[in-house]
Amino acid sequence: MRRADRLFLIIHALRGRRTALQARSLAQTLGVSLRTVYRDVADLQLSGVPIEGEAGVGYVLRKGSDIPPLMFTANELEALVVGSRFVRAFAGTQLADSAQSALLKIEAVLPPELRERAARTRIFAPVWRDQEREDFAALIDRLHAAILGNQVLRLEYRDEGGNPSTREIEPLCLSFWGGKWTLGAWCRLRRDFRNFRPDRIDTCAPSGETFADAGERNLAAYLRAVGTGGLDLG
Repeated sequence: MRRADRLFLIIHALRGRRTALQARSLAQTLGVSLRTVYRDVADLQLSGVPIEGEAGVGYVLRKGSDIPPLMFTANELEALVVGSRFVRAFAGTQLADSAQSALLKIEAVLPPELRERAARTRIFAPVWRDQEREDFAALIDRLHAAILGNQVLRLEYRDEGGNPSTREIEPLCLSFWGGKWTLGAWCRLRRDFRNFRPDRIDTCAPSGETFADAGERNLAAYLRAVGTGGLDLG
């Protein structure tokens, strides 16, 4: 669990309690050591969060005070809900699950009127997953993981005319164009940046090699190339 998530959950656990919450209970809930809980609480106190108590006694929020809920406007909240729905509908499974988890955390600290507004939004991105869509979502997950891990990929790819080729690429980013995804990458065959359509990838596997963030073919250079006239597909 990320430290930012732990700090959020500690505050949420203390919100509205009348009795002290033992550090041991927090440690068990968060799956961390007592020492980690003590350090996190001390850091929260230093940052101004009104937590009272000490090791061996337990912790409460100072009487008469509370941490205000996240202050989103109704329109901001609706944008978050709609964005989460689009991620669930069109992204890979891992990002979709993360979007849903993030939204649940936000809703947990909203005042009732905003929580009700979130439930009433009427912009939808229906999710239905047959086997083809499940396979495509899994491919998006693999491409995303390769981008994060700087993994060189070997592709069996078909261009717009259906012509096959074998490519070795350094994947840099994924873009969604309101119906189709593209994978931005450095193509070792073409020795240039190329955009690849994931729906035209027949097979995709890591080569076992990782690539460095080279200045002439990294993400920043790719984005400059896109901004100066666009790129060919494949």
